[in-house]
Order: sequence, then C-alpha cells, then structure tokens
Amino acid sequence: MEGEIKKEKDAYGHHLLEYLEDRKSYEIIERDDNFIEIPKGAPEYFAKYDCWEEYEKKAMKFVKGKVFDIGCGAGRNSLYLQKKGFDVLGVDNSPLAVKVCKRRGLKKVKTLAIENIDQLKEKFDTIIMLGSNFGLFGSFNKAKRLLKKMDKITSPNAIIIADTADPYKTKDKNHLDYHKLNKRRGRMPGQLRIRSRFKKIVGDWFDYLLVSKREMKKILEGTGWSVKKFINSNSAAYMAIIEKKLR
Repeated sequence: MEGEIKKEKDAYGHHLLEYLEDRKSYEIIERDDNFIEIPKGAPEYFAKYDCWEEYEKKAMKFVKGKVFDIGCGAGRNSLYLQKKGFDVLGVDNSPLAVKVCKRRGLKKVKTLAIENIDQLKEKFDTIIMLGSNFGLFGSFNKAKRLLKKMDKITSPNAIIIADTADPYKTKDKNHLDYHKLNKRRGRMPGQLRIRSRFKKIVGDWFDYLLVSKREMKKILEGTGWSVKKFINSNSAAYMAIIEKKLR
C-alpha cells in the first residue's frame, strides 16, 4: 500500500524496537546533499509528559473529542491522551513503530500512511501531528491535497495541532546552502529529501517539509483550514492550532 514501509526498509521502526528492548539505539538521518545528522531520537519519542517542551504541553490543552494521531511513532502522545480518557487512534507508516505502540499499551493503533487516511470511516475532532510531523505533508501541493482529505474525516468544528520548525531560523551554512539548492530545483527551501538509516538497514528516500508561519498560511489557503493560533518555543520549532473555516 502507498507510503507504508516494508519491514526490511524500516530503519526507524527497528530503532524504536531496539530502544524499547533496552538496547542502545541510534538512528541516522541522511539528506540528499550528503548531510548526515543524528537526531535526539528514541529518548524523545519515549519521553514522559514531565520531560516535554513547554510549547508541546500548551498545545495539548487544545485537544478535544475523538483524536487521530498521525505519525504516532512510539506512541508518546497517544498514550498520554489515552491515559487522560481520550478516544485515540494512532497511525504510522512504520509497521515496527505500530508494534512498539501495541507493546506499550496503546489500544487503537494501525499501520497506515498519511496518503491513505481517506480510507478511514471514522470522524475525528482533533488531528495531532506532533514531533514536527507537519513535515509529513512532504510538499506544498501534497499538503493541500492531504488537508482536503483531512476535511472529509473530521467533524465540523475539528482542529489540527501541528508541530514544525521554521527552516530560516538557522545560521548553519549547510542548511543555508541546501535552501539555495532547493530553490534551483524548484522546491520549497525547507523541503527536505531524507532517509533513515539504522545499522545495516537503509530506508527509502522521502520528502519532509519544514515551513515558516507565512508559508504555512499560504499552504492552508483554499483547503478549508486556517491558523487559529501559533505557539512558539525557545527554538525554531513552533506549534500551529489549525481550525476549520466556518461555512
């Protein structure tokens, strides 16, 4: 099925599973300009609420009704909301991430790529895309298509809580040069082409989108969604509370 990861390519999922089993686990993110980075990784994906960033905690106060967690990873956010009494469905395109969620006690979780969310028959009141998961939209045009799909699977007063980072808030020459490369290729400056690596496992390349607040508003135009509120962090990361427009 489109967007879902085969187990032999699931570097991200293997990384989470080994961490769950108390083994040292490091994921490497490779960008298509040969830039390599080791992210915060598993400790952040498994972090307890007390260890979350303040802007994440503030965003959780907007959650209401039936919740859909896109890119649920190790289940950090879904498990917190489930404990709070919310009806939560978590999905991830990584089958091993879904396995980790089940082992950690998430009641409703399934393997599903963001491209296929219109297959769901349920209606949700809140969609959460935390852990910088606005990036899963991938590109300007794909984001517009997926936002219209989200309109169809949500209630009239639904909200999206989306986490991202402003790509322009950097002085790193590697990133600034990548912005220029993207512009030459006709891509958004913060449109990353990346893949995950874990030990000998190499994932497939995929697009991951970082946007400024202005760019996000431009993406939302004509989709039936608009920004209600931005929640800033102490870094380039920020949260957007996105609501359906009155019709």
